[in-house]
Amino acid sequence: MNTYDVVVIGAGVAGLNAALVLTRARRSVLVVDSGQPRNKPAAHSHGFLTRDGIPPSELNELGRKEVESYGGEFIEGEVTAIARGFTVDLADGTQVKARRVLVATGLRDELPEIPGLAERWGKDAIACPYCHGYEFADRPIGVLFDTHHALLLRQWSSDIVFFTQSQDVPERAKLESRGIRIVEGTVSGLLVEDDRLRGIELTDGRCVPREAVFLKPNFVPRDDFLKPLGYDPALTGPAGKTNVDGIWVAGNVGNMMANLIASAAEGSTAAAMINFDLVQADTDNAVMFSHAAEREAHVMRHRHSPV
Repeated sequence: MNTYDVVVIGAGVAGLNAALVLTRARRSVLVVDSGQPRNKPAAHSHGFLTRDGIPPSELNELGRKEVESYGGEFIEGEVTAIARGFTVDLADGTQVKARRVLVATGLRDELPEIPGLAERWGKDAIACPYCHGYEFADRPIGVLFDTHHALLLRQWSSDIVFFTQSQDVPERAKLESRGIRIVEGTVSGLLVEDDRLRGIELTDGRCVPREAVFLKPNFVPRDDFLKPLGYDPALTGPAGKTNVDGIWVAGNVGNMMANLIASAAEGSTAAAMINFDLVQADTDNAVMFSHAAEREAHVMRHRHSPV
């Protein structure tokens, strides 16, 4: 069973940036990745300095090559369990050992059950205004159920329609003051023609023309394999150190609101803290070994000294 200084779980930008920092610190690093990134449906990534507009797969491939150039290793697989010590179990039966573990598995978007929504996700059905609002600027935009999103998107377009399933809209006055139209009723599906969103359909037969729909999905962190260790996300420190000694988190698995560049920064910060933790451990071990050697030498001198 191979042993590494650090096993990084997840090869998004958080995991890759952490692996880059750690390999440059001359640590042995294995990156385990399932090959199912959250941003896989998106054609382009935005807001990442010098890489704005790059396809997510291309950004990840560039990062992977940089990590490999410093000796980092990669393996495809899904982590199913981590035992204290640490032994990392993969779904195919592979096991690897690590002195420290960084979890950067991200999250999954749990969408409302609206026919056609999942098929448009990452295209013209999207979550983050900062990531994709510019691409739909000055176009007809729909917002499902979240008034904060509607008010925020007014920055990009004057043609915003807020869809609500309830007549009770706590921020109705704010929405109306910004010229945001409110449509009440149950959304039944999306009208798509020529692989483009054309409108939002309601159960009463209405169809409101829209070219994009924004919504806030339910964010579900991919951290199930940490729970048996007693992991509590509420106890994670600012540098990603969890309440489980020896395990760090970075990116969306611990910070659901982190965008691409913030996730990369969290990976870098966590990596530096992990390396410092290993330096301390190496130093403590060296001191213990030195003291043990001194004691042994002292015993040997007395054992062989003339009486």
